[in-house]
Amino acid sequence: MSEITKLDELLEALLPIARAAANTIMDIYSTDFAVRGKADSSPVTEADERAEAVILAALAGLTPEIPVVSEERASAGCIPEVAGRFWLVDPLDGTKEFINRNGEFTVNIALIDNGQPVLGVVLAPAIDRLFAGALGGEAFAETAGERRAIACRAVPPEGLTVVASRSHGDAEALAEFLAGRVVAKQTNAGSSLKLCLVASGEADVYPRLGRTMEWDIAAGDAVLRAAGGTVLTLEGAQLSYGKADFANPHFAAWGLTRERIS
Repeated sequence: MSEITKLDELLEALLPIARAAANTIMDIYSTDFAVRGKADSSPVTEADERAEAVILAALAGLTPEIPVVSEERASAGCIPEVAGRFWLVDPLDGTKEFINRNGEFTVNIALIDNGQPVLGVVLAPAIDRLFAGALGGEAFAETAGERRAIACRAVPPEGLTVVASRSHGDAEALAEFLAGRVVAKQTNAGSSLKLCLVASGEADVYPRLGRTMEWDIAAGDAVLRAAGGTVLTLEGAQLSYGKADFANPHFAAWGLTRERIS
């Protein structure tokens, strides 16, 4: 069996895991849930923790030999030694969107191999959108049980569609990044959906000019790469994973455009 075939099979095995975590999240979403603050002042809810427990148990059964770095456990100081392959999990990306009940939160599961995301699943249960992709395979989206292939688009003649963060924006830095580029439209979205909008050809670039962690974007990065795009630092290097602190530099997620480093 080829490595690509193995990745495709592993990706399919991830889908029910992501859906099980999403069902747990949605059970809590319909209640009057409590919000607490973590040590870094970011919010956390029971949904984050229960979804993480679902995913960790499922991954331990699926690939017991592969360590898992997951946001809530990492926040508690539980970070395994990682080398070669490891899972990166954000059980509830976009907790602020979850708290605000706007639907733009996701379950993120990615496999990292030698510093690069080789497969990923991003599921937004409140709006019924799933995105997935694996190295060497195609990226796809599922809505209402129907699957379709997705790919980054060529930039239209009228210019870029830019997607920016709904909850973590720096208008001045964004304006500086876009200076000199032809921009047709700017929109906002929450969580890792921004990467997936570039992957599906609904946007052309997502600049992130603020703090993120690797688990925030790895799954979306995997989908984007499978769809023909890439995530680059502002210096033009491809983003890598497995850094000592798991923190990302500022970056831009690009689709099919020649303006990546201009």
